[in-house]
Amino acid sequence: MRSAFPSLSGALRLFLVLLPFMAAGAGAQQQQPVVSTPPAAAMTPAGVANGAAAAPSAKPEEGSLGNPDSRSVAMQTAIEKARAQLAALSEEKSRDAEEDFQLAELKLKADDLAAQLAQHMADIRDRLGQIQARITEIGEAPRAGQPAEAPAVTVERNRLIAERNELNAVSSGASEIAAATGKLSASITEMRRRLFAEHLLKHTDLSLDVFVDAGTAFLDEVHTFRDALSGWLSFAWKFKKLQFLSAVVLSLGAALVFLVGGYRLFGRMVNRNLHMEDPPYITRLSFAFWSLMVQTASLTAFFISSFFFMMSFNVLRLDVAPIIGAFFGFLWLVFFVARLSALVFAPDYPNWRLARVTNHGARQLYWLIVSMAVINGLDYLLGQISESLNSPVVLAIVKSLTASVLIGLILIVMSFLKPLLPEDRQMDGQGRPFPRGIPALLRLAGLGLILCVLSGYLGVARFAATQMVLSGAMLVTMYIGILSGRAVGKQGGFAKTAFGRYLAERFRLGEVALDQIGLGAGLSINGLALLFGVPLILLTWGFQIQDIQSAAFRLFTKISIGSISISLVGILGGILLFFAGYATTRWAQSWIDRNVMARSHVDAGVRNSVKTGIGYLGVGLAVVIGVSAAGIDLSSLALVASALSVGIGFGLQNIVSNFVSGLILLVERPFKVGDHIVTGTTEGIVKRISVRATEIETFRKQSIIVPNSELINASVGNWTHRNRVQRAEIPVGVAYEADPQRVIDILMETALAMPGVLRNPEPHVDFLGFGPSSLNFELRFFLSDMSEGIGVRNKVRMDILKRFREEGIDIPYPHQDVKILGTVTTRPEGRGGQPLQPASQVDKETPGAGAIEGKA
Repeated sequence: MRSAFPSLSGALRLFLVLLPFMAAGAGAQQQQPVVSTPPAAAMTPAGVANGAAAAPSAKPEEGSLGNPDSRSVAMQTAIEKARAQLAALSEEKSRDAEEDFQLAELKLKADDLAAQLAQHMADIRDRLGQIQARITEIGEAPRAGQPAEAPAVTVERNRLIAERNELNAVSSGASEIAAATGKLSASITEMRRRLFAEHLLKHTDLSLDVFVDAGTAFLDEVHTFRDALSGWLSFAWKFKKLQFLSAVVLSLGAALVFLVGGYRLFGRMVNRNLHMEDPPYITRLSFAFWSLMVQTASLTAFFISSFFFMMSFNVLRLDVAPIIGAFFGFLWLVFFVARLSALVFAPDYPNWRLARVTNHGARQLYWLIVSMAVINGLDYLLGQISESLNSPVVLAIVKSLTASVLIGLILIVMSFLKPLLPEDRQMDGQGRPFPRGIPALLRLAGLGLILCVLSGYLGVARFAATQMVLSGAMLVTMYIGILSGRAVGKQGGFAKTAFGRYLAERFRLGEVALDQIGLGAGLSINGLALLFGVPLILLTWGFQIQDIQSAAFRLFTKISIGSISISLVGILGGILLFFAGYATTRWAQSWIDRNVMARSHVDAGVRNSVKTGIGYLGVGLAVVIGVSAAGIDLSSLALVASALSVGIGFGLQNIVSNFVSGLILLVERPFKVGDHIVTGTTEGIVKRISVRATEIETFRKQSIIVPNSELINASVGNWTHRNRVQRAEIPVGVAYEADPQRVIDILMETALAMPGVLRNPEPHVDFLGFGPSSLNFELRFFLSDMSEGIGVRNKVRMDILKRFREEGIDIPYPHQDVKILGTVTTRPEGRGGQPLQPASQVDKETPGAGAIEGKA
């Protein structure tokens, strides 16, 4: 007898990751006929040709495209095999029309057959294109009155035409089979939808007799189950003791490996630090997520390995295996939901609580959620027991009815709770009710389950109850994982984690490096949460594992957008190859610079040019290899190149000019990194030369980016083009009373005594001339390194001043003597032009009133 809701039962078995040891599935796999599907390689024309003994082999003539008989026979054989497979799949469909698991497997085979046929048809089209090209090359047969052609040409043309006709016939047959295969796949999908709808919306008439019959059947089932279990245990202990103990020991070892390995890798994140009074939110999130993942994986490993080893050692009987598998699934479900609830509500550890609820509210929510998980798990377990023991259907109906009603009542009770923290944040205080809308939603869900049961739609009620428990648990787990990833990826968040602090101490990483690692870690955690949660949620909603595998395969291998196909696996491989090429290029740059260039004593400019050239060449090759590996046809880039050429003609002249100028600078090397150059209003040290611009750092530490075309088209002064020798000039003026020869000797002695001043060329002093206030001299000397010029000139000036003071030689400065040579008389006039007072002399300087004599 099948379960009352087989599609949901299969989905739940898959959700619990116990599909390999579900005896229903195992038994179905043992009973269903296996249609041998040759691998894709064997189905190709070449593979069929090699394996077909009937295909004649003849050496193709020179200039021909191969033996037409072998090609045609190979194609025909492949199509006939595909036709036989299609017939077998159609027969299997009619036999397994009521089992969703078998239909999912059948659809997967049909899709594989369709893919093989598509490949065959593509091969046929390629061959037909080659034949047509060869016929065009040979030309048409000569008409009447035209010269006859060579017999070999006629034979070749006739052979190609015959092969083309045969391949056209084969292609027509392949198209017919491909269409039939597509219809078969579509019909299987429609059958699965119909089965799901029938089981979900199946109506059951409820009466008092149903409960009476169910009670009687339940007592009989208890006795039958006890006899079957005790008989199996007695058999296993008497005749399979060693195998049974070996299976248990090996499964415990597998679980221990997962548990110890998980704690070794994530030990700091799966253990609570009870000494922390107020752990950060990111710490609580990380602990909840990784603790749940590690412990769940360990328990799953134990259950799977236990069932696998017991099946491998022939300990389980076919009638007991489904019950043991369902029991493991029940334990897994209860553990997962209970552990998740304990991590979210933390009844015994308020400081580690993720939800803002009171202590009393945390305990209430924890036990209510665990109760729903236990009830839903028992419904699944008891349903599997009834199915394995061939109990009456009424018993499974009453079990599902009871479970749905109890879960509905729990939801209604939960809606009346007041678990939220009060405004004063007191954990032990009176809590607040849920936000507006949530109590009504909980009551609506509970009443909906009860009404579905009372109206006889047990399938809908059981499906909804399962989704509330399983999908709700998975959504909460995914949400915690996403919150953890967001907290870790937040700026400065990763540095606060234990792993982040360890990396910072171990590798002396800075804040920026930790933030970058945290961003990658956050994205990885989000991906892990989605990768773990989405498939399991899909399984609880009725999808089979084959559906998810097929969808994932299409997602990662072929995404069709119009006529363009994108492969995520290919793109990922191309990206990995690009980064591998980039890393290899950087290593080659470093190795050549450190070993070849350094040992050859090549100057810094040449080393920089070689490194830059190797870098551009390596990155270019890495891009080409990565693009090719990603499955992008490089020939399709011709359109892009033509559009780019138009863009260059209109708006990219400057970019191309700078690029070419950069290549000229790297090859011709009029200046190199480290040179002191002057161009226009810019003067400084060359720091970097790229293909677009050159970076110059001024002596005020300002970086100026100069386009390469300006450096090519304008005059550039290079102080260090050939060498770093520089001439320095120090002008000196002395009083007219000084002895010029003595001044020259002092300047020469000072220059020769100064370290850093070259002896060859030798310093010299020029007597420049007679100034208004001084005799003017200029000391000229050469420096071996112009970067030391400022310091050397300063020291020379100070030594000159010191020697002049010791020798009593004055350094004059310009001055003026001002003399007043006249006076100004002012006399006020009265009425009639008569003066009002006697004239007086004013002893003050008035512009224009006298003469000013200056003396230098």
